[in-house]
Amino acid sequence: MTSTDTQAVDDANRAYYEAMERGDFEELTSLWLAPEDAAYAEDADPDDAEDTSVSCVHPGWPVLSGRGEVLRSYALIMANTEYIQFFLTDVRISVVADTALVTCTENILSGGPAPEDGDELGPLVGQRVVATNVFRRTRDGWKLWSHHASPVLAEEDDGSDAADTAGNSEDDGSPA
Repeated sequence: MTSTDTQAVDDANRAYYEAMERGDFEELTSLWLAPEDAAYAEDADPDDAEDTSVSCVHPGWPVLSGRGEVLRSYALIMANTEYIQFFLTDVRISVVADTALVTCTENILSGGPAPEDGDELGPLVGQRVVATNVFRRTRDGWKLWSHHASPVLAEEDDGSDAADTAGNSEDDGSPA
């Protein structure tokens, strides 16, 4: 793994999220691995091409398999999301040969369509999602092979308030 590979994977990963933010379906489509990407050696036989079927798991969705099904899901999300912004944290990149693994936390701010009688966005909602993105090296750069995102459950307080209020409210903590 070279720092050049790591930077190229980081750039591809950021391009994915930026395309989502802009609602740029064409760009998003170009970032996903396609069958023609598998044989990036010019003399490769297409019949010997490795499996390039892509997969995607959006939070709360079943596994989507195949380029058509995955891209349809993004078209649906983009059509029903007026605003979305990703703040990526905890980004880790590992590159081995022609495969790269990126894990990160997606801190998402999104809003639905405006109410029919207004010009404003629908209510903004924030959520945290952990994601794993797998990329394959192609002749055109790194392409997304799989995306898996899972919601992060809300963290609870340190529990000191709950411990203070547990039991008898008149108890001063002294022995009985």
